[in-house]
Amino acid sequence: MITLKNAAQLAAMRAAGAALYEVLQGLRERVVPGVTTLALNRWAEEAIRARGAIPSFLGYEGFPASLCTSVDDVVVHGIPSERQAVQEGSLLSLDCGLVLDGWQADSALTVGVGEISPEKERLMRVTEACFFAGARQAVRGHTLGDIGHAVQTLAERCGYGVIRDLTGHGIGREMHEEPAVYNFGLPGHGMRLLPGMTLAIEPMIAMGDWHVDEDDDGWGVRTRDRRPASHYEHTLAIGENGLPELLTLPGYSWKEREDGTDPL
Repeated sequence: MITLKNAAQLAAMRAAGAALYEVLQGLRERVVPGVTTLALNRWAEEAIRARGAIPSFLGYEGFPASLCTSVDDVVVHGIPSERQAVQEGSLLSLDCGLVLDGWQADSALTVGVGEISPEKERLMRVTEACFFAGARQAVRGHTLGDIGHAVQTLAERCGYGVIRDLTGHGIGREMHEEPAVYNFGLPGHGMRLLPGMTLAIEPMIAMGDWHVDEDDDGWGVRTRDRRPASHYEHTLAIGENGLPELLTLPGYSWKEREDGTDPL
C-alpha cells in the first residue's frame, strides 16, 4: 500500500532526514585509510542514538549492524567487521537509516579512501549525477519509469552498468514501502507520481557489467565481474508543484547543472 504524507508527517520525515544527514557527514569525515568498518558502525550507532533516533538497519530481517559498509566490488549490504580495515585507493559505500519519532530516513553515499584513481572518481561522480537526473523526474504527474529511464540513460551513456537486481523504494513509517523504484525503465511507464509520496531513490552503478552475486553471508551483494560499484541515495518528497524536496539533504536548492547531462 502506498501512503501519501500530509504536512505534519512530512515535517517529521524532514526532521529524521536532517538527523541522518548529520550522521552521514560525520561518517564521511571518519573514512581514512586503516579505519575498520566496525569502528564506523559503532560511531554511526552512537551518533544515531545521540539524536534520539533508532538505527533502522540493526536487526532488520536479521542484519547485524546499524550501517552497511560496502567496499569496491560490493554494491550494497556489506557487514561491518573488525577484520576489515579500509585501504588507500578503495571505494567505500556507506548506507544508513534511522527512525525518529516513528518516521524513517534512508540515505547512502560512496567515498574514496585516501587518494583514489581517476576511474573510481569518475564512477562516484557519475553515480551521484545519476541520482539527480532521476530525482529531477520525481515530480507530480511523471511516472516511475521516467525516474528509472533518466538514471539508466546517463549511466549507460557514460559507459557503466546499472544494477537491476536491487531497487529504491517507498518510505515512511516503514523503511521499505511500496512502490519499488527501479534504476532503469521506459519514460511514461509505471505508476504515476502524486504529491505526498515519499521515495528513496538510489542508483547503484557498476564500472563494468550489471550482474551481481550474493556473498556467502547472505547479505553482501557484489558485481559478478568484481569491478567496482558506487551507490548514492536520498529520501525525497514529491510536492504539489516543482521539483522534489530532498529530505536527507536539508537546505538543498536545485541547480541547472542537475539536468541529467554528462557530468564530465
